[in-house]
Amino acid sequence: MDIVNMSYIIRTNFPILSVFVTVMAAFVVESVYLFSSFSSFLFHYYLTHRINQQSKHMISFSSMTFLFIPLRFRLPTDLVPDCYNITLWPRLSPEPSSGLYIFTGQSTLIFKCVRETDLILIHSNKLKYTKLNNTHIARLIASGGGSAPTIKSSWLQSETQYLVIQLNSKLTQGQKYELYTEFTGELADDLAGFYRSEYEEDGVRRIVATSQMHPTHARKTFPCFDEPAMKAVFDITLIHPPGTVALSNDIVNTSIDGVAVTQTRFEPTKKMSTYLLAIIVSEYSNISATQGDTLVTIRIWARRTAIDQGQGNYALNVTGPVLDFFQMYYNISYPLSKSDQIALPDFFFGAMENWGLVTYRETNLLYDPMTSSNRNKETTATIIAHELAHMWFGNLVTLRWWNEVWLNEGFASYVSYLGADHAEPSWNMKDLIVLDDIHRVFAVDALASSHPLSSKEDSIILPDQITEQFDAISYSKGAAVLRMLSDFLSERVFVQGLSVYAFCHLCQQAVKANNVSLPRSVCEIMNHWVLQMGFPVVTVNTATGKVSQKHFLLDPESEVAVESPYNYKWVIPVRWRKSGEVQRDIWWLMEKEGMKSGDLWVLANINVTGYYRVNYDLGNWDSLLAQLHSGHQVIPVINRAQLVDDAFNLARAQLVPTTLALRTTSYLSAETEYMPWQSALDNLNYYYLMLDCTEVYQPMQDYIKKLVTPLFLHFKSMTSNWTNVPYGHTDQYNQVNAIRMACSTGVTECQNLTNTWFEQWMDSPQRNLIHPNLRSAVYCSAMAAGDKAEWDFGWEQFKNAAVASEASKLMSALACTTKTQLLERYLSYTLNSTLIRKQDATSVITAVASNRVGQTLAWDFVRKEWEYMFTQYGVGSFSFASMISGVTARFSTLDDLQQLEQFVEEHKAAGFGSATLAVKQALEKTKANIKWLERNKNEVLDWFNSQT
Repeated sequence: MDIVNMSYIIRTNFPILSVFVTVMAAFVVESVYLFSSFSSFLFHYYLTHRINQQSKHMISFSSMTFLFIPLRFRLPTDLVPDCYNITLWPRLSPEPSSGLYIFTGQSTLIFKCVRETDLILIHSNKLKYTKLNNTHIARLIASGGGSAPTIKSSWLQSETQYLVIQLNSKLTQGQKYELYTEFTGELADDLAGFYRSEYEEDGVRRIVATSQMHPTHARKTFPCFDEPAMKAVFDITLIHPPGTVALSNDIVNTSIDGVAVTQTRFEPTKKMSTYLLAIIVSEYSNISATQGDTLVTIRIWARRTAIDQGQGNYALNVTGPVLDFFQMYYNISYPLSKSDQIALPDFFFGAMENWGLVTYRETNLLYDPMTSSNRNKETTATIIAHELAHMWFGNLVTLRWWNEVWLNEGFASYVSYLGADHAEPSWNMKDLIVLDDIHRVFAVDALASSHPLSSKEDSIILPDQITEQFDAISYSKGAAVLRMLSDFLSERVFVQGLSVYAFCHLCQQAVKANNVSLPRSVCEIMNHWVLQMGFPVVTVNTATGKVSQKHFLLDPESEVAVESPYNYKWVIPVRWRKSGEVQRDIWWLMEKEGMKSGDLWVLANINVTGYYRVNYDLGNWDSLLAQLHSGHQVIPVINRAQLVDDAFNLARAQLVPTTLALRTTSYLSAETEYMPWQSALDNLNYYYLMLDCTEVYQPMQDYIKKLVTPLFLHFKSMTSNWTNVPYGHTDQYNQVNAIRMACSTGVTECQNLTNTWFEQWMDSPQRNLIHPNLRSAVYCSAMAAGDKAEWDFGWEQFKNAAVASEASKLMSALACTTKTQLLERYLSYTLNSTLIRKQDATSVITAVASNRVGQTLAWDFVRKEWEYMFTQYGVGSFSFASMISGVTARFSTLDDLQQLEQFVEEHKAAGFGSATLAVKQALEKTKANIKWLERNKNEVLDWFNSQT
């Protein structure tokens, strides 16, 4: 059944009777709702949600009675979980009979009946149940004595992932019951639920039993009410081999060593959602420390060799300051007694905020000063800050349903910059959100196929729909909008709100108490940004003084099918300056307003604190470009990056000439700061994607070579002929840009330098003298210039890499070769998890697709292997959305569009799962690319030729 028909059945048979959304997100804190001075938008989504009692239809045939339950993917509210008592026994060796790794389990669920019902629906997926002595697969008793209804029948409903238990009579309202089951599951390598990860250490293959319950995989581990609002206490016992260590959310209560197995029981958890549960059995070791007045135990877990080599030291050192920062920020002590963080060889996401036991990819937690770059270090700091932010906002306070993911993930994304900035104050982390999140999400949110931050609750039902919510809109737009809110309220008021428990009617009083002047209530302002998709372009006409706004679309001819409650108008906070004069007060744009500037140039959206683009009349653009050439430091560095990014995207939207966008780059020969350079390179990358197989390619290469050569020489001088490391964090990033672009555009000195460094490493494989910051650029340059010998050497180094971040650099570089045979071989490796881990397969495919030689190879490979990958690898292993986006990024011809449409047609019956939106966006982007190329190719060619 397709999604449309399924949703029709749900809407028809089980209407949501009432959903009242006051403003943002409904959050459950057991029985307390958290609100604040800025919670007029953040927390007072007071959501009343009643769902029809489960309808049942009985049909009798002779002596046989069948119960038909129409497809329904949300739990009824008749039953509320109280506590799970779970024992799990993962087998770390395959079963002799089947060759499969399995786990067995026993579960006692204590739940309360809040409304009489004779039907128990509980989530269960891919579990096999043992028939008990009552001849059913479950046993029900009343807690504290008394009688319970007997079980009439029980079965599994695979479509909705339910264990269904039909009773002979109704449960009593107010009574607690205990539901007991025994089950077996596969400890598969699918990166979902309770799963298996493998690694080699000391020549021995070792197994880790680990978990990823988020968002809907707890049901694959034990039967449960697998929805975020259904909080409960978890009493966990793990049975495991002697010599292994068991971990879960809370501290160990008892551990009994037996001859054959060890049994470890943990303290009951705090009341929490199923998706936050974590269970791990491994042979790992750890390093530890205590932090703060509450003496929280911090432990970093990893492979023994990684711990022995000190790869966990940085994570341990940064965790304490980050925890201290968030305790101060939230004004609430860390809720638990320990903070475990563990690095896993196989993990689908970057990290997961399981309460008290955070799981990470190895590349994101482990850091080795000898082989890891400063970007690896920043990644570790920011991801730790992101996950630890969730310990309060997300875990202690939890979203009711997945339609409000943005508030959970957007908030953690925003404050991760603040936490990392506290731990590493010299990095200026707060500025980098503009490049890493705001510019990134602008590209997605400017599509007609985008979506609002907040969705209707009944529109997010299926597991794949839930997974789709974890996208750039939720993370990056959420962070950008919250940053804007913090800016116009002031950080002090924003932070103050986090420690205030209040209801929504107190919000505006709190704003007034802090003397914050707003044109409308926080609720009204923020609803415009949350309940409608996209963002505005603010147009400032300095000739007339008029300022206006319009919904910004990359393709102005695209049709927006999503209706807006505000007709795509926003209440916009504008920070601006005239020439060197900064205007102190925020200027609020409602509909059309006037802004007088005299004869001075105007620059709006200072430091990009607002979530919008800015356009000007051509005279003002000319004045700003003249300022960049005569003294670019007068314009703040963030706004220099903004001018480039806005101009290129405004040109793609046909709002300014394409040559104007290209002119914003011509001053870069005098620019040495990272942010403007990175903004330019990100935008020029689109030109490479569209034009690197055309006659425009070489003139474009020549122009960028002319721009980047002074930057290359600047860093050569700064580092004393490449012998030192730049002091500044972002200077180190821009040194990488200088080498990468100088080599790729044909600067001979750069190519000789990187080839020499790589050859020296090949001559002495145990002695790699290439600085970790430069390795990604050097490895890629050497692979592109080299042949099979260089590639085979890189592959061997990848296979033997002892540090995950080093393996990641090599994995990306192997896709830089220009040899089609090697690229085809590399693509084939992604289907063999002994060569390329499942978690990395998508990254390899998209890396090959980003290579101008490899794009067609990657697209052909995906088309050929799609059915196998989609059915065999599943949602836990492949990021199908990013793969679709990656392999179609270069599509710009009618033939490309035809192939994509044919691909969609061939597979529409099976659907695209979590890649459904990505497929829709790929079609939209391809059509826009075709139009862009037709309009701009000749003009761009002429401009590049005129510059050389």
